[in-house]
Amino acid sequence: MEIILKPIGIIISPFNEKEQTPIQSSRSQAIGRIEVAPEFSDGLQDIEGFSHIILLYVFHCAAKDTLQVRPFLDAQLHGVFSTRYPNRPNPIGLSVVRLLARWENTLEIAGIDVLDGTPLLDIKPYIPEFDVYEASRIGWYASRRQA
Repeated sequence: MEIILKPIGIIISPFNEKEQTPIQSSRSQAIGRIEVAPEFSDGLQDIEGFSHIILLYVFHCAAKDTLQVRPFLDAQLHGVFSTRYPNRPNPIGLSVVRLLARWENTLEIAGIDVLDGTPLLDIKPYIPEFDVYEASRIGWYASRRQA
């Protein structure tokens, strides 16, 4: 099966090098923009009613995919699917960012953690009732939080 996805726009970011990007959007205060392609701008109707949005995008500068990695937050080897490492079989990323403003097909956002020019696949509203789980296990990351 072949899956073909068409980007709906691009993410404008202050980061031009992988080494500059924050580890996660929750650790970033950087301001960026989303430029949604004109043919998708009707899909932005009512988006400004949300304080946060979820971005799905392609890690377009990711290196070759691998199944075991040493993530940024740990020196141990882990399966790529138990990490958020960008080098993966399908280099799809996810960030939750704060929506600051909308001008036609442009969104201003805070908490950007991707490279400038990142292809955007989708935008979804962040809804705590659906997106937050209080009783969560966090696997290998739990030992990092105690360190």
